[in-house]
Order: sequence, then C-alpha cells, then structure tokens
Amino acid sequence: MTTQHETGTTPHHILILGAGYAGMAAAIQLAARTKGRADVRVTLVNPRERFTERLRLHVAATGQQVAELSIPELLEGTGARFVRGWVTAVDADARTVRIDDDRVLHYDTLVYGLGSVADTVTVPGVEEHAYTLDGVQDAEALADRLARLARQGRGTVVVGGSGLTGVESAAEIAERHPELDVVLLGRQEPGAAMAARPRAYLRAALARLGVQVRGGAEVVKVLPGSVELAGGESVPADVVLWTSGTRVSPLAAAAGLTVDERGRIVTDAALRSVSHPDVYALGDAAAIRQGYGVMHGTCQGGMPTGVHAALSILRVLAGKEPRPFRFGYYHTPVSLGRNDGVVQFTHPDDSPRRVYLTGRLAARYKETVTASPWPTYGRMKKMPASGAFWPRGGRFTRVGAAG
Repeated sequence: MTTQHETGTTPHHILILGAGYAGMAAAIQLAARTKGRADVRVTLVNPRERFTERLRLHVAATGQQVAELSIPELLEGTGARFVRGWVTAVDADARTVRIDDDRVLHYDTLVYGLGSVADTVTVPGVEEHAYTLDGVQDAEALADRLARLARQGRGTVVVGGSGLTGVESAAEIAERHPELDVVLLGRQEPGAAMAARPRAYLRAALARLGVQVRGGAEVVKVLPGSVELAGGESVPADVVLWTSGTRVSPLAAAAGLTVDERGRIVTDAALRSVSHPDVYALGDAAAIRQGYGVMHGTCQGGMPTGVHAALSILRVLAGKEPRPFRFGYYHTPVSLGRNDGVVQFTHPDDSPRRVYLTGRLAARYKETVTASPWPTYGRMKKMPASGAFWPRGGRFTRVGAAG
C-alpha cells in the first residue's frame, strides 16, 4: 500500500510529547538535523512555554530566583513547531494525540517524553496536604508557604523521602530558613547508595545545617498538621514536602502501548516501543534495559535517550537499521545548600567508585552540571553532532545492547 508520505505529498510528521530534558534533546536534534527538509516536519508539545529546570526546583522552593528559559525562543529558526497544551489522550493505533481535549494532532512517528511526577496517590493525604516539586509553580507555592512560616519565627517542615531530591530540598530549606525545624524522613539512610566516606560527609553536612534525619521511617498518612509513621508514631508538621517515589502518566498504558509494572513504555534496543515501533520512549517515561538492568530516571541519562531516539528515527527514515542505545552512569552530584555538596563518582551500573568530591568543589561541580543542559541545547542547535557523546558503559551495557 502506498502512503501519502511515499508519494511525496505529505511530509513525515514527527510529534514529540514533553519538553523535559529528554524531550528537548530529541526536539533540538531532530529540528537541527532536518532543517530545510520539506519531507520531515517536527512538532513539540508541552503544557508551558517555560522550560522546567527540574535540577533547580529545590532552589526555587526556597524563594531563590531561577532563570526563565523559553522553549519557543530556543526552537526559533529550526523550523520546528511548538504547540502549547496538555496531552489528554494518545491513540497509538490511529496515530493521533489529543491536546486539551479539543485538538487532535496526527503523527507518523511519536516521541513520548511525558516524564514522571511525584507519587501523591500511594500514601493517603499526600495529594491533599503535601507540597511537591513537579514544576516551577509547585516550587513557588512552597516558597511562599515557607516564607510565611518563617515570618512567624518558628515551625516544622517535614520532608518525606530521603532520596537525592529529599536530601537537597532539606538542606536548602534548612540553610535558607534556619529559624525552622527541618525533619527528613525516609525508609533508607540519606546517601545510602554512596560509599562510606561520602555518605558520612553527607550526613555530617545535614547535621551542621540542623536537619533532623530519621532513617527507617515509613510515612503511612499525611494529615493537616502532622505525618503518621508505620507503628503509630505521629510527627508534627506545619509543612510537608513530598519527594518519596514517582509515577508516570497513565496515558501510555491507556493507549495500548506495552508498559512495565510502573507504567513505563517498554522499549527495544533502539528506544522503540516493543508493541508500536512507530513510538519512541525517552527518559523517565521509558523502561530501557541495559546490561546492569533497567535505567532509572536522571538528567544524565535522559538527554542521551532524546538524542539517540532522534538519531534512530532519522536512520529509519533513511532506510537504515537504528543502532542499539547504550548508556553508563558516571556520577551522583548532590548539593547541600549553596556552598556545600558531595559528588559520588560511579561505575557505569551506578555503583559507587572510590572517587568523590566534597565541600565547595563539589558545590561548584554540581552547579556546572545543573547549568549545562540549556547551553548544550544551544550548541546542538548549531552543531547537532556535539550532543552525540556520552559514556556508553563498556562491558556493563554490552549485554543489554540486544534489548
């Protein structure tokens, strides 16, 4: 059967959903590499025109200014189209996407980059009584609440979740608002995946900031003025910030795409959906298997998935086989306020190496990492090949190359 695209009457439409770190990388790569081509059209859909620097949300949450980065401005001159709106449905069989329930976009190839948000449904009361860091508006709402609490001269902030987001948020709040009591609750000790020395440094830094750390604590309910732990203990809380766990949009599963137990799209080695090869999945939205297991969502891994998906799509359009995606982790940088931090360098499977940084040097390193995505997009816009370099992981990822 001859398609419209094959007869040359209609350009091949690549539709990208989500302008996070991964989606932006895919959009810039595709737009830059197809600029001036009449046979390919690229469209990027996102709810807001402002790019969300997720790596800085804990900073915005304490009232500190962060840059306003415009997605349409970055795309200007590339030929890519930007559509502002919420994705409300995907029909993978009809190859359509519904935007804001009143617009329908058709695609030939879909790039699915609708990443994760805080899991506010598993624990009762989180949705109603806790703040999250899913976007700039969430962060600004928390900053306003913290400022009002600080003006009272006292109060308790409970951070639920002792992962990296929880650690950075607790440290930032404690440094910015020393008049408040900050309690960090989590099942694991902060920095549990780090080697002993950087983990000890992290704990000491939190102690210096006055953060009360409660490891082995499981929050089972959030109430208007407290959190309830497994075992019945109640911890008073004027403000609760929830950073424990993430969930992905149910749209992929509803569209009939094959997903894993967490709702992430299961991909082949080229980042294509195993059930719908015209759909590519990126970042947090994808279950991407490597030799060491399924990747977990981070900026360091998300941007390479976006670039690789773009290259895979262009190879397929050129009649070639896409190459397998391989990625190895290389660091875990954690800020502990504005002038302190710890950086754990890792093996490609994310296990800790002996090498680490602490103090101001670590803080500068983390700031360099945090500031790098936007200028990287700018470079890719002018020189697309500059984005195609990342650690492939050697023997750690070779087994997973076959998908």
